[in-house]
Amino acid sequence: MNRARRADANLILTGFMGTGKTTVGQEVARRLGREFVDMDEVIAQRAGKPIPAIFAEGEATFRRMEAELCQELSQRSGLVIATGGGALVPEENRRRMEESGLVICLNCSPEEILRRLERVDDRPLLNVPDRRKEIERLLERRREAYAAIPCHLDTTGLTVNQVVERVLALWEGWLSEAEEVLLPVRAPGGGYPIHLGRGVLRRLGEHIDSFGMKGSVAVVSNPTVWQLYGEMVEEALRRANLEFFVALMPDGEAYKTLETVSHLYGEFLRGRLDRSGLVVAVGGGVVGDVAGFAAATYMRGIPWVQVPTTLLAMVDASVGGKTGVDLPWGKNLVGAFHQPSQVVIDPEVLRTLPAAELRCGLAETVKAAVIGDPDLFERLEQIEASGPPPCETWDWLWVIRRALAVKIAVVEEDPLEQGRRAVLNLGHTVGHALERLSGYTLRHGEAVSMGMVAETRLAVLLGHCDPALPERLAALLNRLGLPTRLPDYTPEAIWAAMQTDKKRKAHRLRFALPRRLGDVFVTSEVRQEDILKALEISAGM
Repeated sequence: MNRARRADANLILTGFMGTGKTTVGQEVARRLGREFVDMDEVIAQRAGKPIPAIFAEGEATFRRMEAELCQELSQRSGLVIATGGGALVPEENRRRMEESGLVICLNCSPEEILRRLERVDDRPLLNVPDRRKEIERLLERRREAYAAIPCHLDTTGLTVNQVVERVLALWEGWLSEAEEVLLPVRAPGGGYPIHLGRGVLRRLGEHIDSFGMKGSVAVVSNPTVWQLYGEMVEEALRRANLEFFVALMPDGEAYKTLETVSHLYGEFLRGRLDRSGLVVAVGGGVVGDVAGFAAATYMRGIPWVQVPTTLLAMVDASVGGKTGVDLPWGKNLVGAFHQPSQVVIDPEVLRTLPAAELRCGLAETVKAAVIGDPDLFERLEQIEASGPPPCETWDWLWVIRRALAVKIAVVEEDPLEQGRRAVLNLGHTVGHALERLSGYTLRHGEAVSMGMVAETRLAVLLGHCDPALPERLAALLNRLGLPTRLPDYTPEAIWAAMQTDKKRKAHRLRFALPRRLGDVFVTSEVRQEDILKALEISAGM
């Protein structure tokens, strides 16, 4: 088993002609949101002539171009590649492609290949009187090379959609069998990796040591988390021979304040933390927000590492570089963008997470699904029992990775929240108002859950959304043990609490509203009466 695999590794389809590489590859690329590369097409474009014309000059010329293209593509990432039938017959080409990602060899019976290619006249290797005999000869000639590829899929008798589904299943399986999946995040000034895998917390020291840093490590956490995982973190840092000290902050949203940041500054100074060191935040979203803001502002900014220990922080708060604290007038009114140097996510810590906190994380997971992953939404709908499923019986690694993929795609497109990133506020305009009205006794995920339903109902009132979606959304959230009916605050009180929302633009509230699963947009073209009506409906559910 490989310890680490990159989620942006290439997915390469190879195999004999007529097995479906191009057709399937195009659909797989569309489903994954990736660039599709047809090697034969690229070669033809670069040569300025069709493949048969290149072959007419000699097969050796074409094979040389194939080898050069294999070398080039193996240095790239995030591609779905369809090779020519003979491209990976040479061992060197095969090795290069396998090092860049997952290679799947599509197979097919000779009879089916012959049938599929019956009307095709652009295959120079089949420009012979007896096509069947030539197919069998070529298959035998390439048998050993194809057999050297570990992953095979027989497409005989399958529809294109069936093959696509099986390719995607093989891809998911390839990633999930790794001890660790690396999800790279592009960010201004350089990117950073997310290390996702069971047991990665025990390798925290290895990941930090990879910086080659010379200073000390300030570990910021809270007493609750530190009691559970402090010993493990300290052991991981000692194994890597890192100098460190621990700075604990009080637990809870009530301590997400400038006073707590000031306390951390004092701890950093006592620990002699300088710009050659870094901050490691071990905890939930509050710890990450506060420690990240302290790192962003201490000595004008020092590196930091996120180690989220709640599901909510794993799928949302730990990615994107937002740090900050609350003021008495509203949430996150003071903050800074400060990208982490890396994020380390270990789903094993969810075993000790209280059910209420797990539900809160599921609210943000559902939000991600609504924004950009209908398949994730449908997977969550398959949960049989009410409430969050036990860690032992649910593939949390898959769920977290899919939710993270949505967040990563959005923040890469809009790292400083100038446009598209605002879709991540789905449910938060109403949700933050509810939190404020409750004096922050209402959990963030619970507030977002209610906010999502209310804002989806607003989308229906404005004619943007199918009336069935808020019902479907509410049914899923209820199934996960989350509230969907607004508490006993008047619509006018909720409206008033929204007025200090930091998402306001030109004195107007902005809402992220869904049109359908996977399609969310941002608008400030919303009238007060429509908002009050949506809140009234949501309170009466």
